[in-house]
Amino acid sequence: MKFQVLSSDLMSHLSAISRVLTGKNTMPILDNFLFEINENTLKVTASDGDTTMITNIAITEVEGSGRFVVPSKTLLDPLKEMPQQMLNFDIDGDNLEIFVYYANGKYNFIAGKAEEYPTLKDLDAEAHEFSLSSQALLNGIGSTLFATADDDLRPVMNGIYFDVKPEYMTFVASDSKKLVRLINQSVKAGFEASFILPKKPATLLRSIISKDMGEAKVTFDSKSARIQLTDYQISCRLIEGKFPRYESVIPKNNTNKMIVGRQDCINTLRRISVFASQATNQVKFNIDKDILTVSAQDVDFSIYGTEKITCSYSDTPMQIGFRANFLIEILNTIPSDEVEFQLADSFRACLIVPVQNNENEDLLMLIMPMQLADFGN
Repeated sequence: MKFQVLSSDLMSHLSAISRVLTGKNTMPILDNFLFEINENTLKVTASDGDTTMITNIAITEVEGSGRFVVPSKTLLDPLKEMPQQMLNFDIDGDNLEIFVYYANGKYNFIAGKAEEYPTLKDLDAEAHEFSLSSQALLNGIGSTLFATADDDLRPVMNGIYFDVKPEYMTFVASDSKKLVRLINQSVKAGFEASFILPKKPATLLRSIISKDMGEAKVTFDSKSARIQLTDYQISCRLIEGKFPRYESVIPKNNTNKMIVGRQDCINTLRRISVFASQATNQVKFNIDKDILTVSAQDVDFSIYGTEKITCSYSDTPMQIGFRANFLIEILNTIPSDEVEFQLADSFRACLIVPVQNNENEDLLMLIMPMQLADFGN
């Protein structure tokens, strides 16, 4: 078997799918890539047993076809140091010795038999399927991933909830301290179903999706999901269990509303949080007519900081405490120059929404307040 491939193409595709490899596999065969040569396409698979990534790479000067496994480290490490050029692969079909020839050198190694590599199971015949734009999928995952939990006692919180309705779709994630809900009206599946995508495949998807990938096809049954992009496919085991009724925790009567510049608020939080207690990372918001005062204090080190920001606010004066790093994460994720804080009082959940949503999207962030510590000054 022989083929040619551009080193940069091979490197970019292998690097993308290699993120699924853990280095702690119970099956040694999963430390390898599965190569499948068929006509002018090289299909490469990487898996950790629960999540599988597949990519297709264009190849030329192809002679023969076949399947074999390649040690991931042996192939990737030299490619990382190689300038862009054409690579010539020559595979001995008898002993699976691979020779890689390039502009001013060559190297070789032994491949393995593909028969030992685990096969990807088919989804149930009753599996659901729908399509959405890659940008809609990227926005859904990118807006919610940071709010997923790491909770061994409640594994259903450790992923992104895909709540599929006939005329729209909702992405949800929560770690009980914060919650994100993104409704996308452009996704019209035509049926009602749901599943929980684990954090690892969601992270992998976010790393490979680009705006020009066109449509993404999502197929899922009760246990597994498969997401097909233009050049990549991810298959994974889903998180089993019932996601909490997220709508019931979103308050309906937060009538005190403050509009503030998103970046101004982020910058102030970063400066003032330096003075926050290392144990709590708490900052205090003192909201009065058109002025937001942000303050923080660490009594153990006798430090205190305060800063004022212009805002738009004409409701009841209020004080409320937040964990600064949670608030910065939320504000960094919102795609709007201005954000609106919707509050009830100092003890109930605060909603943060963009003043201007992306087209066809309705984004809502929820953060639980902290009990205010006694601040000096």
